[in-house]
Amino acid sequence: MPPPADIVKVAIEWPGAYPKLMEIDQKKPLSAIIKEVCDGWSLPNHEYYALQHADSSNFYITEKNRNEIKNGTILRLTKSPAQNAQQLHERIQSSSMDAKLEALKDLASLSRDVTFAQEFINLDGISLLTQMVESGTERYQKLQKIMKPCFGDMLSFTLTAFVELMDHGIVSWDTFSVAFIKKIASFVNKSAIDISILQRSLAILESMVLNSHDLYQKVAQEITIGQLIPHLQGSDQEIQTYTIAVINALFLKAPDDRRQEMANILAQKQLRSIILTHVIRAQRAINNEMAHQLYVLQVLTFNLLEDRMMTKMDPQDQAQRDIIFELRRIAFDAESEPNNSSGSMEKRKSMYTRDYKKLGFINHVNPAMDFTQTPPGMLALDNMLYFAKHHQDAYIRIVLENSSREDKHECPFGRSSIELTKMLCEILKVGELPSETCNDFHPMFFTHDRSFEEFFCICIQLLNKTWKEMRATSEDFNKVMQVVKEQVMRALTTKPSSLDQFKSKLQNLSYTEILKIRQSERMNQEDFQSRPILELKEKIQPEILELIKQQRLNRLVEGTCFRKLNARRRQDKFWYCRLSPNHKVLHYGDLEESPQGEVPHDSLQDKLPVADIKAVVTGKDCPHMKEKGALKQNKEVLELAFSILYDSNCQLNFIAPDKHESFTTQLFREKVHL
Repeated sequence: MPPPADIVKVAIEWPGAYPKLMEIDQKKPLSAIIKEVCDGWSLPNHEYYALQHADSSNFYITEKNRNEIKNGTILRLTKSPAQNAQQLHERIQSSSMDAKLEALKDLASLSRDVTFAQEFINLDGISLLTQMVESGTERYQKLQKIMKPCFGDMLSFTLTAFVELMDHGIVSWDTFSVAFIKKIASFVNKSAIDISILQRSLAILESMVLNSHDLYQKVAQEITIGQLIPHLQGSDQEIQTYTIAVINALFLKAPDDRRQEMANILAQKQLRSIILTHVIRAQRAINNEMAHQLYVLQVLTFNLLEDRMMTKMDPQDQAQRDIIFELRRIAFDAESEPNNSSGSMEKRKSMYTRDYKKLGFINHVNPAMDFTQTPPGMLALDNMLYFAKHHQDAYIRIVLENSSREDKHECPFGRSSIELTKMLCEILKVGELPSETCNDFHPMFFTHDRSFEEFFCICIQLLNKTWKEMRATSEDFNKVMQVVKEQVMRALTTKPSSLDQFKSKLQNLSYTEILKIRQSERMNQEDFQSRPILELKEKIQPEILELIKQQRLNRLVEGTCFRKLNARRRQDKFWYCRLSPNHKVLHYGDLEESPQGEVPHDSLQDKLPVADIKAVVTGKDCPHMKEKGALKQNKEVLELAFSILYDSNCQLNFIAPDKHESFTTQLFREKVHL
């Protein structure tokens, strides 16, 4: 006969004693269970003890998480969180360097546990650590030469404990002094510093910037891009990643009027070139976290275009009108202007109207009106002028070539440029916040200081080429734009390493090739729409639905790996969740690295009975989407978020790896309803 559902069989360890096999009654108070364990080893004062997992996590068992204990779990009897916190609070203030170092090492490890963290923070432990960083480093400065390894380890453990404690979100970032910020910044600004100290310091600065507007301003005063650049020129990818993360945080939190200034500084310091040389083209693979930070930098850089994209042209602004005059001058190279007489004024207007028509503007009389729609606003005109000046031969060829065609077959350069700019902004999501889960950066955009403009120049020539291949007329304009978008999107998915390689990819995606791809896809689709197929589908539909149901359940049983997110930054830490084969329990737990295949149930330390699930919520209804965060409120993250609610105020929070995996939400929902 199976044991009652509330009885869990575990092993409990105690130093110097044989492990004790025990049946835990989950209905009994945790304090009563701890007293029973202590009595078995004749240990007095059971209130000074607690149970914790004996695995690498060492997390404390509490009334809140005790239901996660499963049969076969190995627990350890240890000091209570309050006792441990009090003793460590005293030990880290020891006058003995060795004792202090050992205490800080223990503190760095235990601070990952939220139960311990709360107790240590209640003792004003965060303030103690900040004081140690501010003054303690100076106190041991004289000992650095003779005890440098010890000093470096001590500071590293101090900063690690600080980072872990702050990650729990218990203490506000707004509470820290300027002296502490200056000290952390000084570690980053030093040319020679221990790698672990530099890593933690960069992480702290990033969190300060992302979580507090006041701290952003203070950090921005202490850290310059020039001081961060050298860390990108080293060989440690983790340090490079943290450095780009700090740059991204400063970029993201900068006021609108400061972002362009910051972008100019990044250009002056040749950040793009340094990243291309030392990160993207370095002789090593780019890990997921680095790919994410490069993606964020790419998005933030393109978002600088938003202001021009959303700026309408003022038809009365002479400086803006002069840009259109310059486009006309470059294209037609008027050697002389008619005399400024009343008679010649009419000729001039007539000539301008004719030329503006050749340039492909919709409004031939006043082409400035073509740029009053946002998006793309003035950004389209900027692109046209860049193309005319930097690719002058191609520009003149396109304009003159189309002006010599029959009216019905000419490709309107002006209209095409405006619509193309709008389309490229949509593809690159200009103006949208970066996603917390996306790694989709494009190396080719790091190969040129004016990558968006060059991107446009390649695509406008592609558009003209495709127009000719399609033998298009003005009525086919939208069809041509659809084909061009497909060509660009298909080329981008190959992740070309340079703009030239992107251009080569487009050469292989001619209109004829696109037709072949479409025909192949259409034929596959039509095969499934024939009458015999539809009749067969109707006949076997019940069986199909049952198979789909089983497939979805199998997918839940197989499980999914999720990346752990926190308030500070994305981490290369993972957790896995899967349904038990009998479909009654969800098993989940932390992983050291991304798994290669399925993760066995036995290695997942936590579980949740499906019967205890109250609801599954998605998007903005998720508890973790209601928290304040730097990048939380963007559409893509909301689409990927879902939470499983159970008991009172308990939940498992998820961010799906991508939109293809977000169907897991529906799978959980289906299981809840079964």
